[in-house]
Amino acid sequence: MTGLTCGVVRRRLPAFHDDELEVREQIAIQNHLDQCPPCLTEARVLQSVGDALRLAAAPGPADDWTGLQPGVISRMKAEAHESWTARARRLFDDMHLVWIAFASTAATVVCGAIVLGMLHFASPERGDSLAAMIAAIGAPSGSDLNPASLDGRIQVPTVPLDGVVSASLERSGSQGELALTLSAVVTREGRIHGLEVLANDRDRGHVSQLLDAISRAQLEPARYGADPVAVNLVWLVEHMTVKGKQRG
Repeated sequence: MTGLTCGVVRRRLPAFHDDELEVREQIAIQNHLDQCPPCLTEARVLQSVGDALRLAAAPGPADDWTGLQPGVISRMKAEAHESWTARARRLFDDMHLVWIAFASTAATVVCGAIVLGMLHFASPERGDSLAAMIAAIGAPSGSDLNPASLDGRIQVPTVPLDGVVSASLERSGSQGELALTLSAVVTREGRIHGLEVLANDRDRGHVSQLLDAISRAQLEPARYGADPVAVNLVWLVEHMTVKGKQRG
């Protein structure tokens, strides 16, 4: 392109300044500017206006914005990966692990139910078991678990005159004299536990009835000072009926 007039060049100076023209036009306009001082002056004015506008504009950020878009996308992907919904979906990615977890949970529940059933239907704790012996040894002396032995400082239990024991002996007195040696534990509430016969020369059935009646009785408990205590004791039960002879 040759023979450009000044009017054509000046109309195309903005596009020339912004490098928006084709290469041939760029070269032709540049040749015209080298030969035409007025058009060159016009081009310099346009360049100075652009420089002034760039200086007056707000400065760009000092940080490097080149990696802004990739960084934002990476952060969004990371947040989506760590969300609760994504975690829930990953839990069911491998169904083998899900079934293993369900089976383990079911087995744990079944084992717990079996253990609870065994504890529920197990026989009650025996007094001669190891656990009962350890509990008795650890209990304070004079408690129901660890009864004390009678000595001079402990007031012995007493039998109420109008209680079950006296009434039972009165009923047994019609069968003659009665003498029994018993071993028992009298609790702090006066209850009789562990009643056993140490010596007996009477009918077993009659003695069993008497022991059953005595075991339901309640005595006045032994006391150490003013406090009731449980004690081990050997109890001699003797009942004698004295009948006078009629004079002839």
